[in-house]
Amino acid sequence: MPNITPFLWFDNQAEEAANFYVSLFPHSKINKLVRNTGAAPGPAGKILTVAFELDGRPFTALNGGPHFTFSEAVSFVIHCADQAEIDYYWNALCVQGEGQCGWAKDCYGLSWQIVPAELPELLSGPKAEQVMAAVMTMKKLDIGALRKAAA
Repeated sequence: MPNITPFLWFDNQAEEAANFYVSLFPHSKINKLVRNTGAAPGPAGKILTVAFELDGRPFTALNGGPHFTFSEAVSFVIHCADQAEIDYYWNALCVQGEGQCGWAKDCYGLSWQIVPAELPELLSGPKAEQVMAAVMTMKKLDIGALRKAAA
C-alpha cells in the first residue's frame, strides 16, 4: 500500500506552523527542511517545504504563497482520551474561532475536530440520537455531558 502524507499549503509560515504543531503533539518532530533553490517560486534560500511528524504520522508543509487558504472542507480529528486532553488541544488550537460540535480553527486557519475517542461508540449506541442532539448544542465537547446523554 502506498504511503499517504497530508500536504499543507501555507503562505510563508510552513516552518513556524510545523514547529507549533510539533510542540503540541507527543512523539512529534521536524524531519527535514528543504530550501528553495531559486527554481521554484519565491526567494532562493528560503524554506520551501518542511517534512514533519505528528504523533509519528508524516506531514509536509509548503510555503506556497497566498494563492490558497485552508477551509473547513478538510480537517484533522484529534481523538482525545479524556476531558483534560480535549481542554488542552482546544485551548492550544482554538485561536481563530470556535466552531460547533468540537471544531476549532487554529492560528493558521487549519480546522481541527477535537473529540473524545469514545465518540464513535456513543454515536452508534442505543441513545445515538440523544448523543448527537447533545453534540449539536456544544462548541467544545464535554465528555461528561455526552456520557449522560448516552445513559
